[in-house]
Order: sequence, then structure tokens, then C-alpha cells
Amino acid sequence: MKKFRYSMESILQIKLKLEEQMKIAYSIARRNLTKEEEKLQMLRQRKLSYENELRRLSSDRLDILLLNQCRQAIEIIKEQILRQEAVVRNAQHRLEVARIRLNEAMINRKTHQKLKEKEFEEYMLEYEAEERKVVDELNSYKYSGPIGIKEDE
Repeated sequence: MKKFRYSMESILQIKLKLEEQMKIAYSIARRNLTKEEEKLQMLRQRKLSYENELRRLSSDRLDILLLNQCRQAIEIIKEQILRQEAVVRNAQHRLEVARIRLNEAMINRKTHQKLKEKEFEEYMLEYEAEERKVVDELNSYKYSGPIGIKEDE
């Protein structure tokens, strides 16, 4: 009997490659989100350090110029934090889109893999049926003997 050949193997291979590409895109989106969250965390830490510096300057001998600079730095950091939070939300959105695409690619690949498995099961059933047929023919030939030859003679 002929070797099993899945008729849509090329499509299955394309689906596997697409799934791999979606995994890579998801990991890149995940890495970008992590990087942006780290930037946001660093900005928040800088804001805290400026606030602590402002408190220290307020309790020491008053230097109006330094106090104003510190307040301005805090306001600038607040604006940067707001912008960075928007960047983080955008990165989260891109990550979610990448996750959905990856999920769809996995579903497509699994569907084609199930089709291949079903086609293989059908192939195996046909193969076993053909094998049984050959064995039955051999057994019937062996036990019935060649036609036309009599054993009495």
C-alpha cells in the first residue's frame, strides 16, 4: 500500500510557521510592555526622591531657589509619568492584540492537525482492511488448494 500523505500538509506547515511568528510577536510585545513598565517605575521612584528632597529642603534652612527647582522637577516628572502611563496602556493593548492573534493561529494550527489525524486514522483503517483482505486471500488459497488438482490420484 502507498505511504500516507496528507493532502494539505503544505497548509499545515504554513499554519505552523504563522504560529511561530505570532509567538515571536507576542514575546516582543511582552518584552516591550515590561520595558515600559520598568521606565514608569523608575519615573515614580525619581518622583519620590524629588518629594523627599523637597521635604528635606523644607525642614532645613529655606532656600527658595532650590525649593522652586524641586517643585518644578516634581511637576515635570508628573507629566512624564502621565505620558509613560499612556505608553504602558498602549503597550498593554498591543500585547492583548498579539495574544489574540497567537490564540487564533494556535486554533487554526490545531484544526489542521486534527484534520491530519483524522485522515491518518482513515488511512490506517483502509490499510488494515486491505491487509486483512490479503491475509484472507492467502489463507483461502492455502487451505483450499490449487483449483483443478485432485488429491485422490
